[in-house]
Amino acid sequence: MTIATPTPTPSLLSRLAESGAHQKLLAFASLILLLVGFSIASSNFMQTSNMIAILQATSVNGVLAVAATLVIITGGIDLSVGTMMTFCAVIAGVVLTNMGMPLPVGVVAAIATGALCGLCSGTFIAKMKIPPFIATLGMMLILKGLSLVISGTRPIYFNDTPGFDQISRGSLIGEIIPALPIPNGVLILFLVALAAAYILGRTVLGRYTFALGSNEEAVRLSGVNTDRWKMAVYALAGSICGIAGILIASRLNSAQPALGLGYELEAIAAVVIGGTSLSGGRGTILGTLIGALIMAVLTNGLRVLSVAQEWQTVVTGAIIILAVYADMVRKRKA
Repeated sequence: MTIATPTPTPSLLSRLAESGAHQKLLAFASLILLLVGFSIASSNFMQTSNMIAILQATSVNGVLAVAATLVIITGGIDLSVGTMMTFCAVIAGVVLTNMGMPLPVGVVAAIATGALCGLCSGTFIAKMKIPPFIATLGMMLILKGLSLVISGTRPIYFNDTPGFDQISRGSLIGEIIPALPIPNGVLILFLVALAAAYILGRTVLGRYTFALGSNEEAVRLSGVNTDRWKMAVYALAGSICGIAGILIASRLNSAQPALGLGYELEAIAAVVIGGTSLSGGRGTILGTLIGALIMAVLTNGLRVLSVAQEWQTVVTGAIIILAVYADMVRKRKA
């Protein structure tokens, strides 16, 4: 009689590695170390006004990173999220300032514009079979040019739109709890993150998002219209970029047509630092939020320490390279 050999129970570390939780724990530990390090280096870092500035910066980059997470999980990439954000802000400026439409109309116009731009990128990739890198690079240049053309290369100010600046800079939480003047932009970030996490974890679109990144060909052979779902993911990511456009325009109280380049790199870095694999099929919104906070704290801390802007750019580039290398190491170990 053959005696079955019991299967060894995986260790806690093995289970953490398989679930990707170890990466989120590592990212969170890095965030704590950065906070402690900058606090020791400068007494100005932990001031309330500086913490609010960090949260404000995280709100915009975090929303963009959520959009990038959805696309990267499918195994794609979107280099246009920064300029798409700017283009949506310009459209909101045209609708609210030039046309004099009500505030809700401008917000809806920005989100709808982002969804349309994302749908175009998804169509280029799914239907025309253009590689995501090239398709979104082309979209980035198109939107950059359109932003300058539509705005006449000049900023559009929202001084005549009451309440627009309060979308990002106001504080509903602060009105209820004066000791917590958390900006509305941060509240919107967490609402967007919760919605995206729900979509990824509880809906058909979320299941197909992971499936496309894991094995798109297997999904196609099972009879699923992968092109349609891929276009839906890019459209959803575009609508989230529209929300980011509203947030940054509200924060600056203007639509700056030359703004946007570089935001996509910080968003992608936040996504990878948070544990999302560039090869697709794996990622979480919580990890992305931690990654976005790390990028915001790092940038703010270097600024507080009076590090020159050019060196801040060097550090950001190094972080991106390290994040991508860490993802490659994780993939090889898996």
